[in-house]
Amino acid sequence: MDNLRLWHKFLETVKPEVGPANLKAYFLKTFLKSVNGNTITLTTPSAFIKENLDQKYKTLIEKTFQKILDKTVQVEFVVKETAPEAKNQPDFFQPLQSISSPLNPKYTLENFVVGPSNNVAYAAAQAVVKDPGISYNPLFIYGGTGVGKTHLMLGIGNALLAKKTLSKVIYCSSEKFMNDYVGAIQTRKMGDLRNKYRSSDILLVDDIQFFSGREGTQEEFFHTFNELVGKNSQIVLTSDRSPHEIAKLEERLKSRFVGGLMVDIQPPDFDTRVAILKAKCEEKGEVLPEESIRLLASSLESNIRELEGKLMQIMQLLKLKSLAPTPENISLHLNKQPQKSLSGNPKQILSLVCDFFNLTTKDLVGPKRQKELVLPRHITMYILSEELKLTVEKIGQILGGRDHTTVMHGRDKIRKLINTDQNIQRIFIEVKNKILSTSYPLN
Repeated sequence: MDNLRLWHKFLETVKPEVGPANLKAYFLKTFLKSVNGNTITLTTPSAFIKENLDQKYKTLIEKTFQKILDKTVQVEFVVKETAPEAKNQPDFFQPLQSISSPLNPKYTLENFVVGPSNNVAYAAAQAVVKDPGISYNPLFIYGGTGVGKTHLMLGIGNALLAKKTLSKVIYCSSEKFMNDYVGAIQTRKMGDLRNKYRSSDILLVDDIQFFSGREGTQEEFFHTFNELVGKNSQIVLTSDRSPHEIAKLEERLKSRFVGGLMVDIQPPDFDTRVAILKAKCEEKGEVLPEESIRLLASSLESNIRELEGKLMQIMQLLKLKSLAPTPENISLHLNKQPQKSLSGNPKQILSLVCDFFNLTTKDLVGPKRQKELVLPRHITMYILSEELKLTVEKIGQILGGRDHTTVMHGRDKIRKLINTDQNIQRIFIEVKNKILSTSYPLN
């Protein structure tokens, strides 16, 4: 979670505790400067606000951040002139027809580390900045968790804002668009909703895969999409999978998403991970020996955010213990674990697979043979066989009484594709990670 989103989450959480008057007087004029280990630094526009926050609300602030981050924190206040107040406010404090959504300025195309895994996506982003609404519209960026999709999207937005030729840029998550749509229906303000989104010069929407199964939202976005493209407004979308892999997405939306340019970002290779760590060290003012950086780069292979987090965590630990960042000291804190295998009962596995693909269990085990059901079924067959070690006969029973030869075919197909198809490999890793990271025990 970046600092802007963390601060907005904090404001949402603390609002009921302090009341609207105090929230406006003190908190909306304050913003989150940094999170460094367990220390959170907040900047205030005056010594008066700093003193009031420190004396009246410090305990509440620390408890709220502790709840959000699930760790003990210490809050520090510094006085500094703040940015315009509206940029510090989450959406629920802004009118629906706000002229733009805030873009985190730290995400730029200049500090995006380019490598073989993302160079095509980066080149496409540069083309969009050069000729917005003309080169590639929409630009659809997809890839696994933490590979840099949002960074690239916000980099495009910030680059276009810097050109000062656009009057309205909107960035939102798919959830924000859905919530705005539902809110507009409830308050009978569909006109305001359409004016907000359809008057934008560039629309950036994150995690579009969550539109899956949302028929009303898809209908509204379809018409918004058509109007924006019709007047050459640029649209940039991100997703954890390609449009063809998003279940319960209307065909007319799929056809429009693939009508521009689709580019995928793969997990970074070793050299790119090294470059990312060097860039992050330079950004933070840290100095690490080459051997130490290469050791860190070899410890994690897929998730850039996790890689950066591990770097900051280890650097903080070494500082606390007054240890030099040598490969020997770093290796002591990597805590490399052997690759986890899945466990649990089949019902829980089926539930989590359905959750990932936005399906119902009835869809997964039922007789329907739609294209969007084939991959989830085959992945389920593979997991139940390879990870849970169930027999093909047992798997067939679990999946609606399918013949064991059908199970063998699906299992073997995924086994082959995992080694030959990067998209299938990425999807399988995402599904497995979701199961491994589930919040309840599988056994």
